[in-house]
Amino acid sequence: MTASPAATFATRLVHAFAALGVEHAVVSPGSRSQALALALAELEKQGRIRLHVRIDERVAAFTALGIARESGRPALVVTTSGTAAANLLPAVVEAHHSGVPMIVLTADRPARLRGTGSNQTTWQPGIFGRFVRAERDVPAPMPVSVTVQATPDAAPDARELASFAFSAATGVDSGPVHLNLQFVEPLSGSVQQETDAPLGDHGQAGVGAVGEPAASVEPAASVALHLGGGPRTVVIAGADAGPAANEFALAAGWPLLAEVSSGARFGPNLVPAYRDLLDHPEFGGRVERAVVFGHPTLSRQVPALLQRDGVEVVVVRGPGEPVVPHPDAVVVDVVTADPEDRSDRAARAWTGQWVFAGRELLESGADDVAAPLVEAGTAGDFAGQREFARAELAALRAPISRRSLALAVWRASWPHDRLVLGASRLIRELDAAAPGKKIPVHSNRGLAGIDGTISTAVGIALASQSGGARGGNRVGTTRVLLGDVTLLHDVGGLLLAPGEVRPRIQLVVGNDGGGTIFDGLEVASTADPDAFDRVLYTPHGVELRSLAEAYGWEHRLVAYRSDLESVLASPAAGPSIVEVALAR
Repeated sequence: MTASPAATFATRLVHAFAALGVEHAVVSPGSRSQALALALAELEKQGRIRLHVRIDERVAAFTALGIARESGRPALVVTTSGTAAANLLPAVVEAHHSGVPMIVLTADRPARLRGTGSNQTTWQPGIFGRFVRAERDVPAPMPVSVTVQATPDAAPDARELASFAFSAATGVDSGPVHLNLQFVEPLSGSVQQETDAPLGDHGQAGVGAVGEPAASVEPAASVALHLGGGPRTVVIAGADAGPAANEFALAAGWPLLAEVSSGARFGPNLVPAYRDLLDHPEFGGRVERAVVFGHPTLSRQVPALLQRDGVEVVVVRGPGEPVVPHPDAVVVDVVTADPEDRSDRAARAWTGQWVFAGRELLESGADDVAAPLVEAGTAGDFAGQREFARAELAALRAPISRRSLALAVWRASWPHDRLVLGASRLIRELDAAAPGKKIPVHSNRGLAGIDGTISTAVGIALASQSGGARGGNRVGTTRVLLGDVTLLHDVGGLLLAPGEVRPRIQLVVGNDGGGTIFDGLEVASTADPDAFDRVLYTPHGVELRSLAEAYGWEHRLVAYRSDLESVLASPAAGPSIVEVALAR
């Protein structure tokens, strides 16, 4: 078999990534990327990497995003040239805004073909713009001519490239990294051993001239801030805030306003129903300072508070893009505070009032159907027995509302599970009504789009159930709460390659026939109803049972709360869809 510089370089590159700790790679098929794909397949045979194959590049990229969300380590995404590379952009942008590490390997034609109209050739260097932490356009590896003296830097250095990409993706400012890898024929063949003749590049410079990081900046010195008492303060935890927000609120003694996607919605200082209290002048109207962790996106009240005159805003930097509501906001890396003076009655009352008022609002707004009293219907009391039976049947046959659906999924999830929340009305219903609970929650809230929800969740499930989860704890089921439009937007994510692990994942779909989230916007009362339905509500009429069957997923249609709780408590062993019909 003819020796292939492309195959040799690809093999060395993927081995270098595996040596650095990369455990997962997601590949989409293509000719120009064949050397990388085949090298990864061989690495999988050796048990050194977990390989996942996806036909759709957008699905592949979001799968890698989910793997990294759960594991904390970047996965490789491998595509061929042309539109294949462009299809990665939505996931790359989300990874940028969320601070999720990702390493994108796009195969390319040689640079001399750019701008010539050559097949499947476009300007791939810079295709992701400012949304990658670093980028390199890597010249094609080629055999060294016998007339050219080989030098140590005569070919792309696979180890250096892998180290460069891994470090940039996992650094303090974690995020996506792009290596654009030019290849020339032969695109596959035998692999030269390290002791064979070195690889060179005809007429091009070696790795030293490949390029520097895109928009590379030196990390700034860590900024710490210590807060004293005085101003009436709340702690706000947005998406991906993590337990640090809870720990800070508890240490400082301040109320914690934690979104359901924050990973901080637990603890004694948690304020349920925080949105209602922010609207109240005795609570939200008296806030003088807000300390923000993560990316708050689920309410209008929080942005209004952060932009209000007279409210001091301290933003604690985390993964991704920090929230800076106005130029006077202070952005820090570390924040500490003195516990509120316990001898100060006003300081003690501030947090207590928030917590107790939030709990009362949560209880008063509960969307549960009361079960019958056990004491009712005793022996000999036939009328009471009949009333008991009727009440019991009513509880079992109660219809499912959006809020009861969201809460049922929340109740069914435990620390060994994973909960993924799609962008729909359901995440907002859950945010308004969920009590505190310390469970792993994921959601793509960097841009709060519906893109790639299924693919991201599959990636999370694969990482958590393959031993790649952070903490190494026992992992159960990955549950996904999403709407029908969110599911249809990423229907390609349902396609799992034959022979690969089929994860324990349960998609719980609230199906109201379209995008009812728009019904709550002002446009619903001002637009022509027919035009509104067509371009915003977008009815679809898709039969989810047939869709599930086509992709090999188990399907259950539930209509009552008792059935819903039963199927959530006993999920299928593999991928399944639980469809819940909701009224518009």
